[in-house]
Amino acid sequence: MSNVDVPSARSRAAALVVGVSATAAFVILRIVVALGGHEPLAIDIWWHDLMASAVSDIGIVIAWIPAVVGSAIGMIVAGAVLILLLLWRRRRWDAVTLAIAMVAVVAIGATMAAVIGRTRPPDSLAERMATSFPSGHAAVATTVVVILALVLRRWYVWALGAVWVVVMMWSRTYLQAHWLSDVVAGMLEGVAVATLVWIAVEAARDRHAVRSVGVASPEQPIEGAVNP
Repeated sequence: MSNVDVPSARSRAAALVVGVSATAAFVILRIVVALGGHEPLAIDIWWHDLMASAVSDIGIVIAWIPAVVGSAIGMIVAGAVLILLLLWRRRRWDAVTLAIAMVAVVAIGATMAAVIGRTRPPDSLAERMATSFPSGHAAVATTVVVILALVLRRWYVWALGAVWVVVMMWSRTYLQAHWLSDVVAGMLEGVAVATLVWIAVEAARDRHAVRSVGVASPEQPIEGAVNP
């Protein structure tokens, strides 16, 4: 296996630090929101008022594009296409990584949102149910971007992915479907899930490679043994 195909130990260590840091930041933000009675924070109100003052017909149309792409149906379709493309490129482990990460981030995020039950902004132009924290759109978008960036290892994937995540976060707050802290929490969840799942799958990939080499290699003769 070439060095291009195998991420370095330094890359994995950096991903671990980022994943743990994102997890810690998410927990801190969750505690802050809980201490505030799940009411919007001061920065949430400021950002919400800023977005509300900028609402226009064209802005709403533009904001709905990432909202629809990032919906449940949209992400199922996009995820399936990306996984099939990775399989077509014979990147089976990368396809597995993306599939596991997407399932994990949705399962974790949906469960937390239902348990926390934070109310969305009252003037939401999209969903109205009390599942505001964390933002599922932001979490899934971030997860997909980070996984693709980690497995493809191209700077432009990181750059375009970062733009997409920011646009998604803007879209959800522009449509007043989430508070700012909701989308930040979703982004942190996505980073944590993506990096930790990637590390776990890479470790499994290493073990599989070692076992494969052990099976394929002929048994080494014992030093000093006499052949019959």
